[in-house]
Amino acid sequence: MLLTSSSPLYFFLMSLRSMFVLSPLDFLHKLRVQLCRPAAAEAGWLPVTQSVRHGSKAVTRHRKPIHILKQKLLAVTKYVPPTPVVPKGAYPFERQEVKEESGFVLLLKRELKKLFQDYKMVAVAQNCNSNAEDMRILKHRLHRHGIAVKFFPNQVMCSFLSDSVYSNMAPLFIGPTVLFVSKEPKVKEMLTSLRSSPQMTLLGACIDNTLLSAQGVVSYSKLPSVSVVQGELVSGLTMMTAHTASMLLRHPAHLSALLQQYVKQQSSEEAPKAEEAT
Repeated sequence: MLLTSSSPLYFFLMSLRSMFVLSPLDFLHKLRVQLCRPAAAEAGWLPVTQSVRHGSKAVTRHRKPIHILKQKLLAVTKYVPPTPVVPKGAYPFERQEVKEESGFVLLLKRELKKLFQDYKMVAVAQNCNSNAEDMRILKHRLHRHGIAVKFFPNQVMCSFLSDSVYSNMAPLFIGPTVLFVSKEPKVKEMLTSLRSSPQMTLLGACIDNTLLSAQGVVSYSKLPSVSVVQGELVSGLTMMTAHTASMLLRHPAHLSALLQQYVKQQSSEEAPKAEEAT
């Protein structure tokens, strides 16, 4: 039997082959085309749509998930190529422009240097939005105790402190700051005046060439004055010398008393013996 494309056996075999290769939807579509093809051929036309079988689009090369420890290890051990050394002269030489300070800045620096030399107390406070009236009242209260209020730009202060022994005070000058200075360390009076001005926050101070924090300034204010300490020292030394003199005089007096007592005892013992002998 000759197997041609128009024979039913050929159509059946091709249908079986399509069942194993095509999806059910594609198989039904192809079956409809095959059934309509003889009628369409007799009528002299072919269907406009034809099924085109596409290959499998399944992607089997997905990246497998990597453990987090392995990812960290790969990130740490990743090769980092060294940066290529730029040969000398490859780029033009960058000129470093040195900005000269103005005369006003130099004048302020000289004033700051003289201020730290003449005044024993230099306190730094932060101005938290105080108005002109509050500042005037605070100045008046501090002036009664011999404490002056100074204002300097933070840029000038940091530039001066970076080249001085007071470089550790530079972090205090951030934002609007005020200086309270006095020739003698009047810490108690300053703290008393600042209690009535909540807009001023004490940050630190330099007292007798010693840098103190805000808590250190409070502790310093609780110390007695120099005159009181000197009086206590003199009284302590006087008491010690008096006690030493009394100790030195006590031993000879005690020794003479013991000798006198011994002589009396000897004389009282010898008197009865003399009477018995006679």
